[in-house]
Amino acid sequence: MQLYPFLFEPNLHSVIWGGNQLRPYKGLDSTDEPIGESWEVSAVPTSTSIIANGTLKGKDLISAINEQPDAILGKKVNEKYNGQLPLLVKFIDAKRDLSIQVHPNDEMAMREHGKMGKSEMWYVIKADEGAHLYAGFKQNITPYEYQKRVEDGSITEVLADHQVKAGDVFYLPAGRVHAICGGILLAEVQQSSDVTYRIFDYNRPGLDGKPRELHTELAAKALDYHVIDNYRTEYVETPNNAIQIIDSPYFSVRIMEVSKSFHRDLRKYDSFIITMCIEGDCRIRVRGTGEEILLKQGNSTLIPAAIANYDVIPLNGKTRILDAFIDNMDRSITSKVTRFLHITQK
Repeated sequence: MQLYPFLFEPNLHSVIWGGNQLRPYKGLDSTDEPIGESWEVSAVPTSTSIIANGTLKGKDLISAINEQPDAILGKKVNEKYNGQLPLLVKFIDAKRDLSIQVHPNDEMAMREHGKMGKSEMWYVIKADEGAHLYAGFKQNITPYEYQKRVEDGSITEVLADHQVKAGDVFYLPAGRVHAICGGILLAEVQQSSDVTYRIFDYNRPGLDGKPRELHTELAAKALDYHVIDNYRTEYVETPNNAIQIIDSPYFSVRIMEVSKSFHRDLRKYDSFIITMCIEGDCRIRVRGTGEEILLKQGNSTLIPAAIANYDVIPLNGKTRILDAFIDNMDRSITSKVTRFLHITQK
């Protein structure tokens, strides 16, 4: 079967802290439901993406991958992750503060839950004036102090508090305490895991009227108390270039704003490509097959590894997109020059 870039049915999640921006952002009719998350590309069994276009329309993403794992995931990704899509990407609309939380690493998540760990990153799309988020500790504390501050509700006093604006990027390795706060719309790329440990939730009820479960003890085991100078990822955006903003062991992420047809040949990474359209509609045209999709603002596509040679064609002036994939290129010293040239050109 000839592959093509997959589009997906809306996969919206209602939560207590959600807002009303995601439906109009995605071109859907507005409702009063507090939508906090749009799971853009998901192979999490409890909320799997459904393909919305082409010959595989109506098929869930897990089933599609199972039929052609090497071609869709990439041979190396398929081998490394045993046929599983290793990433989950979302748009998040925080009208109210999310809980203070932390995620376990791969070892702990597998030991405790039989699942993948959860490192993630945020790209801020829109932020109200004065909006902020928490990422990391601002001072050294002990596990004992952590327990006491959770008990008395003062845990936020020792967290690094960051004012944010559109374009800000934060990388959150497993173990780093964090929380998105109210007034922020962002894109999230994470390992494909739904394991979250809530540390503190402001003593508020959930949508069912009952207090949401906290995971204080598990969080204490997962927490990395190490303090660093700057939790924000610094980068310089250049028009009509793909700028690397995250290069982690779990995923690589590029951001780009393009005002003309932009060629992307990413086949050497031997990975699927997830493209999130942050702003401005575009077309994606596969060079080898001529297959073409319309990718609208607030929507995402998965481009199978076998056809990851394509053009991004902005409509109505310009488009801003975010790419996430697994970097399988050789990381030896002899390959550094090749990697640098490839990244700066693609």
